[in-house]
Amino acid sequence: MLGLEDFMTIQALVKRGVYLCDIAEQLGVHRKTVSRAVQRGGPPAPRRGRRGSLLDPYRSVIDGLLAEGVWNAVVIWRELQARGYPGEISIIRDYLRPKRALRPGARATVRFETEPGRQLQTDWAVQATVIAGQPVTVHVAVSTLSYSRRFHFWATDCEDAEHTYEALVRAFEWFGGVPAEVLVDNQKAAVLAHRRGRDVQFHPRFLDLAGHYGFRPRACRPARAKTKGKDERNVGYVKHHFFVRYRAFESWAHLNQLAEQWLREEADPRVHGTVHEVVAERFAREAPTLGPLPPRRYDTAYWEARQAAWDAYVEVRGNRYSVPGTLAGQPVRVRIALDGAVAIYDGEQCVAQHVLQPPAQGWVTVPDHHAALWADTLTVERRPLAVYEEVTTWS
Repeated sequence: MLGLEDFMTIQALVKRGVYLCDIAEQLGVHRKTVSRAVQRGGPPAPRRGRRGSLLDPYRSVIDGLLAEGVWNAVVIWRELQARGYPGEISIIRDYLRPKRALRPGARATVRFETEPGRQLQTDWAVQATVIAGQPVTVHVAVSTLSYSRRFHFWATDCEDAEHTYEALVRAFEWFGGVPAEVLVDNQKAAVLAHRRGRDVQFHPRFLDLAGHYGFRPRACRPARAKTKGKDERNVGYVKHHFFVRYRAFESWAHLNQLAEQWLREEADPRVHGTVHEVVAERFAREAPTLGPLPPRRYDTAYWEARQAAWDAYVEVRGNRYSVPGTLAGQPVRVRIALDGAVAIYDGEQCVAQHVLQPPAQGWVTVPDHHAALWADTLTVERRPLAVYEEVTTWS
């Protein structure tokens, strides 16, 4: 029996030109039921003695959340539970089902499935949260295996090339293997340009990463974000589940520790709505098809060329760090790891190690670096007293 909400949905879809058979499939009823509702031209007459629903006191709350763009049944269920709702999520899903066709931006798409081990999709998203008591904009890299839908995400403060490569490396390590190809969006860390036809100019370092791990790089066509639809869904899943459940963190390390715990305890054991399988079980079939991890981890750190000053300091990101005095005035290479570790190299030899500090902290010095310089500075020329006596006598 169609309800008032069902009839309103039918009315809206008919105005949009949707076929009656498609409307019937959407509502889970027979086509003739939809046809009779259209011919009737109005909502069904209310029946006496309608049995109340546990959801009745919360319908306005749900409609308010839908108006704010919250369509995830689990998130809505948790919100209602906090308000005292005693029912199951199935009632909420039944209430949402006929409304989803009216969701802004909803449109039909064709989904393509890939075989196990073939493809990983990756993309970035931003999320506002609180870390160490301060409001922070978090950059979240989400990497999804297209077959099993198992995914990994990593939160950081930047989404430049080095962090993009680090996110992929962490995903490969999380999965314990490497897919045959990686599908990326058109961020400059991976794609420099789209040439005529479908030829893509990839970033040289991204190609180096691909060669190191043995995957084939692929890029979405411009303005075709839905090519990565599987990953886009997981981006929304992270934002509307993880960052709703956890709203503040002690540190970046605490955030990513909770992320991996949440992936193991909630994301992996869930039944995926599209493939209707437990993600972890589906991944168990995909894992043997992934390529092996290389013996050596790819170095995602920043590398910069510098000239040591004559006082044996090197400038790095607005602050100065000491090097051995023998390198004063000499060219050096600086490696800046994503965790803030600074290593200074003379050729292939590491000659100094520091931790990145803000300029307000002052220059960073290892006393042994400048011991020889100070020794030379403190050397005083000794002259015989006879020199001064001759000057006095002449005067």
